[in-house]
Amino acid sequence: MMTSGVGVSYPFADRGLARRLERAEAAANAAFVEARARLQPQVQSAWTEVRGVYAMFDGPHSPLTQSFGLGLFGSLGEAEFEQLESFFQERGAAVHHEVSPFLDADSLARLGTRGYQPIEFSSVLVRPAVADLGSESPMEVRRIGAEEAELWSAVSVEGWRAESPGLEEFMGALGHLFTRAEGVYCFVAEQEGRSVATASLCLHQGVALLAGASTVPAARRQGAQAALLQARLRFAVERGADLAMVVAQPGSGSQRNAERQGFRLVYTRTKWQRAKRET
Repeated sequence: MMTSGVGVSYPFADRGLARRLERAEAAANAAFVEARARLQPQVQSAWTEVRGVYAMFDGPHSPLTQSFGLGLFGSLGEAEFEQLESFFQERGAAVHHEVSPFLDADSLARLGTRGYQPIEFSSVLVRPAVADLGSESPMEVRRIGAEEAELWSAVSVEGWRAESPGLEEFMGALGHLFTRAEGVYCFVAEQEGRSVATASLCLHQGVALLAGASTVPAARRQGAQAALLQARLRFAVERGADLAMVVAQPGSGSQRNAERQGFRLVYTRTKWQRAKRET
């Protein structure tokens, strides 16, 4: 661990940390896929593990249809790559792997020889799971259950519509799935009795994965996400978490906001794609 400030320690970026973070995100996505399989069996969502790699299928066009942890828990040979690729291609999906820079050299080489290309980057940031009390927020934050899934989805969609047009349908389904996924907790921030922002929290072996952040345009820059961050960190610390993580597009407003809230960039991931096999 390296220390920054008084009594606050940040972890070194190494393979051990990457294993912990990638497994936390993989577990969160697996829980989401399992919830989809229970609630919407027609999608035929499923996931599998191959040599420590979690591969998820949530529909051929879902952003969750990908793998996590490739090359972190052991080298993948031709047989393991074939097994992973078959999982996606048999379901009519392109093969996507989210890959940290700490994968082993043999797995990296096989990405090239098997025809993969890098298509996207993402920033992985962490901070100690310590709730900074700071100044009192005008926002009231509360955790919601499955009975308020529609509310969570509606607020989330309103906040995301301007930022990511085209994702409304996918985001609209999140509330029903997130509120029923194991190890996932949903929160809303309220201003004068109106829900104006959402966020979620996934807990896995001491790591708090923070996601689902969305604020309606009229309530932005008024402290909603800061209040949601503090509420989630308190919730996570009470349940034994010692590390919080977020994933953001490099150089985005989301990354800048995370850095303002004490998160540090520990590595940049690359998404690799192999086009689905034509039949």
